[in-house]
Amino acid sequence: MIIKLKQELIVTSDKTIDARGANVHICYGAGITVQFARNVIIHGLHIHHIKPATGGIIKDAENHIGLRTASDGDAISLFGATNIWLDHLSLYDSSDGLIDVIQGSTAITISNCHFTDHNEVLLFGASDTYVADEKMQITVALNRFGKGLVDRMPRCRLGFFHVVNNDYTHWFMYAIGGSSHPTIISQGNRYIASSIYVTKQVTSRGYLSPEEWKKWNWVSQGDHFVNGAYFTTSGDPNASKLFGAEKMMPFEPGRLVPKLTRYAGTLHCRIGHPC
Repeated sequence: MIIKLKQELIVTSDKTIDARGANVHICYGAGITVQFARNVIIHGLHIHHIKPATGGIIKDAENHIGLRTASDGDAISLFGATNIWLDHLSLYDSSDGLIDVIQGSTAITISNCHFTDHNEVLLFGASDTYVADEKMQITVALNRFGKGLVDRMPRCRLGFFHVVNNDYTHWFMYAIGGSSHPTIISQGNRYIASSIYVTKQVTSRGYLSPEEWKKWNWVSQGDHFVNGAYFTTSGDPNASKLFGAEKMMPFEPGRLVPKLTRYAGTLHCRIGHPC
């Protein structure tokens, strides 16, 4: 089933979109927005070739600040959203980001997804000065970052981000980036660098000097690095201990990631049978 949206699909609170048992593609039109809503699950969709919607107004579109009434080309946009679970999605090739989490969104889990063929993949916080994003808490777990990806897996600002047991097999510029002192805890991921020397580093802090970011808590624990990949840490090496179990899912060693992520992306399910 192919769904071509002329305007973005607005998901309201306490809703589940579950495409198991069907082959649903949202493509060649606008994407999905969860705006000022809570308790939403989106599962099992293919989302690709997303274009900006016609009509409507986006205030300060460059910085993604203000009420939004038209899709700007994101596959999924979480805008002031809370308690959101994005699971087993296959996403690629949108005009803007694949997933944007902005405007004070928090309590977000992105898991078991497969990302391919895109430039700016995940944006968490759209402005270095939007202090409401300091409450942002996001878990990125058990995803596969595959071929044709450039950067932002994720790109973070201000909040707390747990990146756990993901498989990073391709990035052209960097895998994980940030600005404005985000806390990033990387645990049990596999990072496979390309043969290009300048892309060996997993992390990016833009053009900031070490004096500006040396106190940011960026931690790597149990990660598995392949082909010369490396993660530049900073801040308190024990920063993960500052957060309780309710914020941190347990992780397996990074060498086990291929097995843990083998079912990432949409599942091939049949109605009446277990996936």
